[in-house]
Amino acid sequence: MASPTPPMLVSILFFISLFIGSNSLSTTFYDNTCPNALTTIRTSIRQAVSRERRMAASLIRLHFHDCFVQGCDASVLLDENTTPASERNAIQNQNSARGFNVIDAAKAQVEQICPGIVSCADILAVAARDASVAVGGPTWNVKLGRRDSTTANLDEAKRDLPLFTSTLREHIENFNKKGLNERDMVALSGSHTIGQAQCVTFRDRIYNGTDIDDNFARTRQRRCPNNPQDGNGNLAPLDLVTPNSFDNNYFKNLIQRKGLLQSDQILFSGGSTDNIVTEYSRNRAKFSDDFASAMVKMGDIKPLTGQNGIIRRVCSNLN
Repeated sequence: MASPTPPMLVSILFFISLFIGSNSLSTTFYDNTCPNALTTIRTSIRQAVSRERRMAASLIRLHFHDCFVQGCDASVLLDENTTPASERNAIQNQNSARGFNVIDAAKAQVEQICPGIVSCADILAVAARDASVAVGGPTWNVKLGRRDSTTANLDEAKRDLPLFTSTLREHIENFNKKGLNERDMVALSGSHTIGQAQCVTFRDRIYNGTDIDDNFARTRQRRCPNNPQDGNGNLAPLDLVTPNSFDNNYFKNLIQRKGLLQSDQILFSGGSTDNIVTEYSRNRAKFSDDFASAMVKMGDIKPLTGQNGIIRRVCSNLN
């Protein structure tokens, strides 16, 4: 018969379990401290997306751009008035990252019912899920308990956020650094089944690209002049077929050489990800499942938990 565990060891194990539990994310994190938080966020996001369908893509992208810099800590939300290292000024965010006002509105509503309890990082993670659902995309259980950073990192944003000119190798290496594999990368790229891109990001592809459908290129040229001084901000849907619905047409487009961005088309260009693109083009359910799993995995990137970080009252600054 095993001897009983000494009382001192029991106490030590108990406190260790408390410490581990306090530093892990949980889907039930706010059940006792702010039980109406998720409902409040969902209502706010649904209203924002109903006003502008494009906002769904913007919110998913904002969460992605947050997690790829310092982890999922809401650092992307800090503005230039708060820190000179604001990530909003990275070329990958400048004049394209949007949805800050939507997160601010959701945060303000949550603050009214539970002041100082729910982090901006968690609101951003929940908003991405609710935005997906609002346009017919998959849902997933969002793990919660992140805290907010007190700093941003412009240099890391410039270095680690994907570029529209990235090669397949650069994409794979970039995602691998964040603990995401090739399947995660392709699935997450599928969020480009919604949203729009600026002419400046696809001009070179539609005029000089060799792996692009000719008719598709001519269609996109109508609102994107070849002159680099003209029309840079003109928008085109990333998915020409169903630009406002979360489906798998993005992958069908790639097979037809109709990816709008070069960084999209490289996923189907004779490389190691071709088979994943083909699989998702044929199986929407598999894409949805893998996208949801990848979003959960991405949400686990270096969260601040326990006593690390703060709970911001206003997401754009440290108040």
